[in-house]
Amino acid sequence: MKAQLPPETFPGYDPTWSRLVKIPAGDQTGDGSETITLHVLDHCIGPAELTLLCVHGNPSWSYLWRNVIAQARPGVRVVALDQVNMGWSDRIDRPRILTERIGDLDALTDVLAIDTPVVTLAHDWGGPISLGWAQSHVSQLAGVILTNTSVHQPPNAAAPRLITVIRTPGLLGAMTQRTPAFIRGGLRLSSPEPPSEVRHAFLAPYLTPARRAGIRDFVEDIPLEPDHVSFAALQQVEARMPELAHVPALLLWGTKDPVFNELYLRDLEERLPHADVHRFTSASHFVSEDAPVAEAVWAWIESLQDRPEKAPIAPSVATLVPDLSSSGPLVTEWSDGAWKSIAGRDFLDRVYRIARGLVIAGIRPGDRIATMIPPGIDLTAVVYACWQIGTAAVLIDSGLGVRNMHRAARAADPHWLIGIPPAMVASKALGWNGKRIVAGEMDSRLRSALGVSLSLREVELTGEGGPLAVEDEDPLAAILFTSGSTGPSKGVRYRRSQLAAQRDIIAELYQITPSDRLVAAFAPFALYGPAMGLGSVVPQMDVTKPGSLTASALADAAGQIDATIVFASPSALKNVVATADSLTGTQKRALERLRLVMSAGAPIAQELLSSVATLCLGAAVHSPYGMTEVLPVADISLAERVGRGPGPGACVGRPLAGVDVRIDPFKAQTGYSAGEAQGEVLVRAAHQKQAYQRLWWTEQQTRTADGWHRTGDTGWVDREGYLWITGRMHHVISTADGPVTPIPIEHVVEQVPGVERAAAVGVGPADVQVVVVVLELTERSRTSRAATELTKVVRTALREASLAEPAAVLTVTDLPVDKRHNSKVDRSRVGVWAGKVLAGKTRVRL
Repeated sequence: MKAQLPPETFPGYDPTWSRLVKIPAGDQTGDGSETITLHVLDHCIGPAELTLLCVHGNPSWSYLWRNVIAQARPGVRVVALDQVNMGWSDRIDRPRILTERIGDLDALTDVLAIDTPVVTLAHDWGGPISLGWAQSHVSQLAGVILTNTSVHQPPNAAAPRLITVIRTPGLLGAMTQRTPAFIRGGLRLSSPEPPSEVRHAFLAPYLTPARRAGIRDFVEDIPLEPDHVSFAALQQVEARMPELAHVPALLLWGTKDPVFNELYLRDLEERLPHADVHRFTSASHFVSEDAPVAEAVWAWIESLQDRPEKAPIAPSVATLVPDLSSSGPLVTEWSDGAWKSIAGRDFLDRVYRIARGLVIAGIRPGDRIATMIPPGIDLTAVVYACWQIGTAAVLIDSGLGVRNMHRAARAADPHWLIGIPPAMVASKALGWNGKRIVAGEMDSRLRSALGVSLSLREVELTGEGGPLAVEDEDPLAAILFTSGSTGPSKGVRYRRSQLAAQRDIIAELYQITPSDRLVAAFAPFALYGPAMGLGSVVPQMDVTKPGSLTASALADAAGQIDATIVFASPSALKNVVATADSLTGTQKRALERLRLVMSAGAPIAQELLSSVATLCLGAAVHSPYGMTEVLPVADISLAERVGRGPGPGACVGRPLAGVDVRIDPFKAQTGYSAGEAQGEVLVRAAHQKQAYQRLWWTEQQTRTADGWHRTGDTGWVDREGYLWITGRMHHVISTADGPVTPIPIEHVVEQVPGVERAAAVGVGPADVQVVVVVLELTERSRTSRAATELTKVVRTALREASLAEPAAVLTVTDLPVDKRHNSKVDRSRVGVWAGKVLAGKTRVRL
């Protein structure tokens, strides 16, 4: 069957892109033909300065790249072929194998006289074909982009079950050629499934068994056995991967792919350690159908032109550990019913032993070490040992909740896991990657079953000696995770210099010295103690439920180390105030000796801060503002908040010295007074993150070309330079009168008697949404509709504050909040629920 132009127009496809191109065939067609005709999509706006060479896999055709071509930039030629026996190209009388397909691509670029720099883009079996071409044209390569593909079967891993089943005799022909089951099944992996007209376009070249022979041939050409005809060719592609070590690379991956799962991504990351990576966590095999691959591709190509030089290392931040030779307690924990402490000099000795033991165990600089240990001495020593040897501590805290912990582990892809026994069991059950070290006692048989190679005690016993030198002056030091309260939890990468800058700005802001002692009621903050040279303790509490902290527990922890500083989330302080009546005289005095109380993680009511100030009479009460990506950004004291008075939003203070803040205004403006535009808050500082972990595209969307971080928060800056936060970008209510932000509404409504907490959400289509207020009452309501009198009071309060009146007021027993802080309301979830209730649905669960 001869090549032809597509006989019809398909969604997203422009017929002017199509052309038929003859390439030399030699004697490889089986019928003596001297040429083979390929169907090729070939598009360029203006003279070509760069070529994007696109190679599809199986079962698809060049239509796979339609969105990439549609978004082509001027000066970039996009060439996407239909491979022999595939799409609308020639059907020949015998299968095409890997070496021949690489040769076909080479012949095509010769015939098309492509002499510009080339970026390759490939999917599935197109990956090794494109890499085979790239390895023979390294001098012409400008970049390599790979999506869900492989060049090697990872060791100790079985071949994809889907492929081995389909290759079973009797099934292969039926699934791939006699019926369209293989291609239909591949498209059904997407969720949601592509529209019917798009599915039709993918199927169009494969409507008869004769036209589907190439699909069968492709499956048969996967070299699972050493004697396979293409085994040696794939091995050669694999062996030549080091030749691409200096070629920019991008890996875009659909993590739900049952064929090329994350084992194959990990293998490619090891072969291309310099590659940019983005994991699309909701995408499957046809990742370009499920995710904005085209947008990411073009953003990456544009980034090739202006990649910044590596920033110089500041010599003053060579270490995160100051002089800890003191004999006083550095880290204190509650364990087995008693308080236990370790002195500074003993802590350093233990850090050095663990560090040397980890090196002996096989851990190397640059490795990622996931820590799943409760806050206390062991966790702090392990994290500082990681920093001592130039590895990255991956902090997967239980405050994330099980779902986000699993996402965090998948995103971080740690080389090693160090955790308590329950964490070892969970990590094995969930299939987390990494060699395992248990922090605690574990039966030898269970250790063997879980793949635990060492205990932390065994590591420490082997590691006698002093500190170790780190070759990289500024290694990746930590991967922290966002709470997941405003979207999937994201890994945030920090280099040593950025953590040190964060330490220094916090110490300077609050005048922290080694004579201070810290109670960290937000567990991750306890790790800052040794970096500042001050003693610290985590109070008795459920770290997954900050709201479980009682006044007595806080006071006991403060009294144990004679604390001067407390850091706690708003929900923790709320329960402290609520349980303050149980305090003894000794406990009250412990709280009155505090000089500073800080609370962050979510908006905090001024009334709560005032109650805390009354409880801790000697303390200045502050609320720093920031996020996992950059903390702190601003700070405000209780006295300043009182002085500013009420306003539209949460006043979080003036930006700190060395921190730049600007507002990117909404297109439809809703300023609060002349010249005070509201929009997204952008931040730039020396202590902001390096990047997101394996989320290259997200990083591009949230970082401007000149280094500003898009926080996702909305707000405005008043005339005195104070920053006010009004909500989150994806919680903005797009009404017919313009954007409405939720926090100003919520603050007013939460002053209404009987209201415990409020959420303002949008219901309806974009640009014509209506405001709906959902209440959590002090006295629980059993109905979803608020009482008529309460609705009237809410609307009157908002009208008097010149804020948008709600179309409806609803009530719930409890508004959903994040696991880590127990404070941030999931407005997106509330909005979906409210929409269903207002649509008349009954028994709708929030």
